[in-house]
Amino acid sequence: MDKTINHFTFHETSIEGVFKIDVKKYGDNRGYFMETYKESDFHAAGIMNVFIQNNQSKSKKGVLRGLHFQKTFPQAKLVRCIEGEVFDVAADLRKGSKTYGKWEGVVLSAEKGNQFMIPRGFAHGFVVLSEIATFCYKCDELYHPEDEGGIMWNDESVGIEWPEVVEILLSGKDKKHPSLKESKIEF
Repeated sequence: MDKTINHFTFHETSIEGVFKIDVKKYGDNRGYFMETYKESDFHAAGIMNVFIQNNQSKSKKGVLRGLHFQKTFPQAKLVRCIEGEVFDVAADLRKGSKTYGKWEGVVLSAEKGNQFMIPRGFAHGFVVLSEIATFCYKCDELYHPEDEGGIMWNDESVGIEWPEVVEILLSGKDKKHPSLKESKIEF
């Protein structure tokens, strides 16, 4: 069910708590203006997170970051692309969830200004589709490097349908993530 609240349209997905969010842009020949977050509107949509840390990354075409999570300090994330375009994914790792091991994905672009809300208990990742992409994350928990975890980006049991890119570029860390079954992670 879609819910429009002021400048935001919240689209429920097949996974409870995961939202695709369209943002109203106001533009003219000078450019545009848009609100990217308003706590009262998000709370009215049922998204009650309090965001305490903002992160940003810049990557070139084909870079795949993920699938990441924090083990004991899970983070909810509100993500968007402010330059270029990415395919963004959330995979459900919540113990007892009827959608455990399932995923949702969305193309996020600077042009659209759309966003993706990922609750705690999910692995998150994205692949860059444009020549360059700058990606922003609002998080409701601090980043703890010692608490990092991950699962394979191409785990067959999760079955993410990544878009075709010329070459996938992974960090050394992301090349070593176990499968979901091997990780035995459940939130």
